[in-house]
Amino acid sequence: DLPWPPARNPWHLEHVTGGSSSGSGAAVAAGLAPFALGTDTGGSIRGPASFCGIVGLMPTYGLVSRAGVIPNSFTFDHCGPMTWTVEDCAIVLQALAGYDPADAGSIETPIPDYRAALSSGVKGLKIGVLRHYWEEDLPVHEDLARAMDEAIVVFRGLGAKVEDCRTRPMMDSLDVKIIIAESEIFSIHYRDLVARPGDFGRDFLGRILPACLFQAADYVAASREHRRMILEGRRLYEKYDVLLTAGFGPAPRIDAHRTLNFWQKSNVFTPSNVTAGPALELCNGFSKSGLPLGMQLIGRPFDEATVLRAGHAYERATDWRAKRPQLAPGAPQPAVNPKTNEPDASSTDAATQDFALAMAKRAGLKLNERQQAILLESAPHALEMANRIRRERDRFEEPALVFRFPNQ
Repeated sequence: DLPWPPARNPWHLEHVTGGSSSGSGAAVAAGLAPFALGTDTGGSIRGPASFCGIVGLMPTYGLVSRAGVIPNSFTFDHCGPMTWTVEDCAIVLQALAGYDPADAGSIETPIPDYRAALSSGVKGLKIGVLRHYWEEDLPVHEDLARAMDEAIVVFRGLGAKVEDCRTRPMMDSLDVKIIIAESEIFSIHYRDLVARPGDFGRDFLGRILPACLFQAADYVAASREHRRMILEGRRLYEKYDVLLTAGFGPAPRIDAHRTLNFWQKSNVFTPSNVTAGPALELCNGFSKSGLPLGMQLIGRPFDEATVLRAGHAYERATDWRAKRPQLAPGAPQPAVNPKTNEPDASSTDAATQDFALAMAKRAGLKLNERQQAILLESAPHALEMANRIRRERDRFEEPALVFRFPNQ
């Protein structure tokens, strides 16, 4: 997922694939592989699937083993399949799913026949549309908004009962996910951050260094809020069989990458990481410029079969899988001029700068001038997140210590 040199989008080589499973998304879209594996902590399967016009599944936490996967966040890491069709996704998931004692988060649960369940269709299914995600919380490109409306028409035509519903604003999920996940990533890489911070790229440092500003109280507060969101998600799943919302698309140009977006913008994929998923990303059309568009189907924990069934029904009712990127062997890659993307801490006030540098020093970090600027640029946004999560709570309120569900 390094911005430079970039993985290129097979549909348009000057545009991004998304990350972090960028190579997996590009390889499947280009036809180099029938499937690939991806990991998803905050959209890293579904983002590339959306931008590259393929299928990507973030399974329920604990369904697919993460043994052998380099850890990012113990709380939110998932491993899942990336394929060209929903049927292929069901086939690969059948091989991946199951308990593995090598993964401490693996859960013993019955594994259904995912491929056999595809033929059931969606007639009578209750689909809740999280329209506010793409119209209010994070307004999407007009082509994607149109594609979402058209997808709703398709599902209604197939006999599903479709209605709008609401949940928390996406930013609530982002606060919880970033405070927990970046704290865990910081701890995983702590030794190397202290010993050799210069070996990490600018983009990675822009995300991980501000985690030194989070305190124990912030982590516990985020975990308590995480548990609340899991329970709120269960109530929504009791009313609907599947939730429908937007994915990403069309993909931006490679040279439009901006590290600070990680802190400033909400993420349409994060709520599913927080409330457990599963979440299936699939193509629901193309922009006027020919780039893929994507949508998400989100289901109850461990009900991948219904999510895949809904995706398969939609896929068969549309002709998006008939279109492939046009690639010529040996064709030269178009030149892309990277922006310098240098950190700019000029808008960070002196008190915040002093506090951030003191926290970095207390953490044992030895940062050069540029690395300090990377920290200081993002510091106000990290501290704002921490302030939002620090609300008055009952001291007996339990955090989401272990990602389990009462019926498991």
